[in-house]
Amino acid sequence: MTFSYRIAYVFWRNMISYKRFILTTFLASLIQPLFYLVTFGIGMGAYIGYFGGKPYLYFLVPGVLTTSVMMTASFECMYGTFVKMVHEKLYDSLIATPVSAEDAIAGDVAWGAFRGLVSGSLMMIVAIFMGILPVSPASVLLLVLLMVIVGVLFGSLAMVVTSFAPNFDFFNYYSELVITPMLFFSGVFFPLDKFPGWMKTLSQFMPLTHAVAIARAIFNGTYTRSLVFNFLVIFILETAAFLIGVKLMKKRLIK
Repeated sequence: MTFSYRIAYVFWRNMISYKRFILTTFLASLIQPLFYLVTFGIGMGAYIGYFGGKPYLYFLVPGVLTTSVMMTASFECMYGTFVKMVHEKLYDSLIATPVSAEDAIAGDVAWGAFRGLVSGSLMMIVAIFMGILPVSPASVLLLVLLMVIVGVLFGSLAMVVTSFAPNFDFFNYYSELVITPMLFFSGVFFPLDKFPGWMKTLSQFMPLTHAVAIARAIFNGTYTRSLVFNFLVIFILETAAFLIGVKLMKKRLIK
């Protein structure tokens, strides 16, 4: 696989196109995670009270931030990429220029990660206005870096799915069988320590579990040695997903 600086051109093309829909996409990025913050954080939080010595929102916000990045990057690299590939024939136009197939695909993964970063950053701003602040300014920077990493991870996984997709309905399998279970069994809304042993083991195979654990540690300043394992899982899976996603998408584009 060969990549070049032309990845930036693909990213910039997406940015220019995005300007036309910036208001609607901003609102769409806010609605579902904000719903989680209000219903679970304020509604359920009123009954739970303090959780681990802090209000429940301090437990919830890092998970919602990470989930927001996951969902935005995933949908952008599934539905968005599929439209550009099948309906708009944009990839055909791109690879007819000096932009290679690898550049075009990597540029879209980078774009998906950026969209995830925007979505996660909006949620962080909302949380800050609600009085839920990360432990330090350095934590904010680390969270931004983590959101980029998580965006690339889930954007790459979505590219793998898109490489097999014959139509839009195909994405429902990934959404319902992978994304939704991760949302509820990765420690976003409640700890995993009360789960049955088999469920705890299963959750360790879910990348969102490791992303949430890191986000929560950064947000609250509670670092442990187990975070090294979480980082390794994300790094290995992200590298594999990116390389496989690029290879499979290139195979689909160049027949």
